[in-house]
Amino acid sequence: MSARTAIIVGAGPAGLTAAAELLDRSDVRPIILEMSDEIGGLSRTVNFKGNRIDIGGHRFFSKSDRVMQWWLARLPIERDAAGVNSIAYQGKSRDVNAPADGPDPNTTDEVMLVRSRKSRIYFLRTFFDYPIQFSADTIAKLGLTRMAKIGVSYSWAMLFANKHPKSLEDFFISRFGRELYLTFFKSYTEKVWGESCSKISAEWGAQRIKGLSIARALTHFLKGLFGRKKQDISQKDTETSLIEQFLYPKFGPGQMWETVAQDVVRRGGQIIPHQKVTQVHVTDGRVIALSAVNLQTGQLTRYEGDFFFSTMPVQELIQGIDVDVPANVREVSHGLMYRDFITVGLLVNKLAIKDSLRSGAQAIKDNWIYIQEPDVLLGRLQIFNNWSPYMVADPSKTWLGLEYFCYETDPLWKMSDDEMTTLAVEELARIGIIDQGDVIDATVIRVPKTYPAYFGTYDRFDEIRSYLDGYANLFLIGRNGMHKYNNQDHSMLTAIEAVDNVVAGRTDKSNIWDVNTEQDYHEEKK
Repeated sequence: MSARTAIIVGAGPAGLTAAAELLDRSDVRPIILEMSDEIGGLSRTVNFKGNRIDIGGHRFFSKSDRVMQWWLARLPIERDAAGVNSIAYQGKSRDVNAPADGPDPNTTDEVMLVRSRKSRIYFLRTFFDYPIQFSADTIAKLGLTRMAKIGVSYSWAMLFANKHPKSLEDFFISRFGRELYLTFFKSYTEKVWGESCSKISAEWGAQRIKGLSIARALTHFLKGLFGRKKQDISQKDTETSLIEQFLYPKFGPGQMWETVAQDVVRRGGQIIPHQKVTQVHVTDGRVIALSAVNLQTGQLTRYEGDFFFSTMPVQELIQGIDVDVPANVREVSHGLMYRDFITVGLLVNKLAIKDSLRSGAQAIKDNWIYIQEPDVLLGRLQIFNNWSPYMVADPSKTWLGLEYFCYETDPLWKMSDDEMTTLAVEELARIGIIDQGDVIDATVIRVPKTYPAYFGTYDRFDEIRSYLDGYANLFLIGRNGMHKYNNQDHSMLTAIEAVDNVVAGRTDKSNIWDVNTEQDYHEEKK
């Protein structure tokens, strides 16, 4: 047995990445405490009668070479129809011969699919490209009057740009102009957060939208029209919101994390389910143990270790510390807010909407659709068939994920599954996407604390960070662990950086917190 032990809270991407990295690069044995009996956290895949649900939608795409290599070392890329897989990655073109290096997903399960990205906005009962493209089609749908207002307000925003936006509303207007913000951003964003954009920190926009602007969207669109289509899977020079391809496990994101979990256990790590951490034991400025209650049996167990990695919500971590926490830190912790998430899985015979092409009507190819319509609570719609055809038990049916955002105190969260299903079906039919008679089956999944909020006491979060960073052997990683709206790859990178620190004996944690504040994820542009 190894001389040292790491206790890791949570078997999501960050926790599992930390465990795998410790086994790869140190003598530290990881023990993961997972509150549920599932693997993958927010990146798990839920199986409902053979129909798989990806909670929130997870593109396997990163500008970090380290993350891309990490994924592909575990699930290789599929071959293409010609029997080879031609990709340009890290500046090198490679033809991967199948089946040895390029597995066929029809015969092999351990495989990454190469998927085309398509997402649109549904507004005024019609589709708009996302990001918005100022094509003849867009102009016709919006009308000349609205387009003129968009043009004037965008020009005004560019002439009198707010270089230091404080709120998310300021951020959107500075990038897109007030009219475009009101048309395409305000309603959806406020559905997600349940708060006015004027009260949300601009940091959310800077983190999630980064360099996207009208000018960049137009440049990307023109390159697609007149330039050679980029084949680089890594797409390192492309804005995240503009990428055209991504990788995706055959059976959804949970397949990746189940593969990692199996490997962690095979190599001597432990994953213990049903463990809810209730206490953080501290002595002489160091964490020495965690206590967790088994949610099935009620048994309380103390887990001692040398290093501690936490992906649990910061609010709960602070509440569990068994020494006197400074009053200001507790105050900030109590004021942190989280947005909760409901997915209604809906199996239907067919959609009522199609794309009209010159060759005739065709099934829509969208991975997900932003529902901008203000007369429904529905925020986003996923079409799982278009993520991976293997996500659906019967390919002749359409498997949907209807996404709702709320607080645990809201009436929406407290609805029964039947009530929630009825609402989802009625709303989707009301906006013309399905006919109610085509619904076959449904399931409801509730996920608390899905989105750490950038309001409440978030503007004082540095007080929490300063306090917790003082515990040299405690590492906050992942989305809820850091109260940062991380993507999957960002969460992984925080875990990788934390293990870097363990290996190097580094106590300064700025490198962990810096993940995702740099647009290119610490990778040099080539």
